[in-house]
Amino acid sequence: MKQVDSIALAELEAMSRNMYDELVKAVVDVERRLLVVDAGLHADEEQYLLDHGSSQQDLWGVNLYPDCFGEDDFIEFDSMINIRPAQGNRSRSVEDEATQELIRQIIMEAVHG
Repeated sequence: MKQVDSIALAELEAMSRNMYDELVKAVVDVERRLLVVDAGLHADEEQYLLDHGSSQQDLWGVNLYPDCFGEDDFIEFDSMINIRPAQGNRSRSVEDEATQELIRQIIMEAVHG
């Protein structure tokens, strides 16, 4: 697991080969604009960020598919940590489109080809 400000697409591709679906799990702190990648569970990345000053309501889990970089399928907004009825998010997906867009921005600022 690793917190990143910047990460090469090639590094994400290497990480994805260690997963069963050629994806990289990531958690984004939308308030602090932080990104943690490369753990077996989103919950582990979430806990890392909580232990380092993040607030639960700011954390969202996604899956990155490096082979789809530059396409809509690059980011999948799906994680058990996203189920938050108290915040109006009742599914594993990130339902708020503005939050999705912010997550996209943070990820695209960090990932470079």
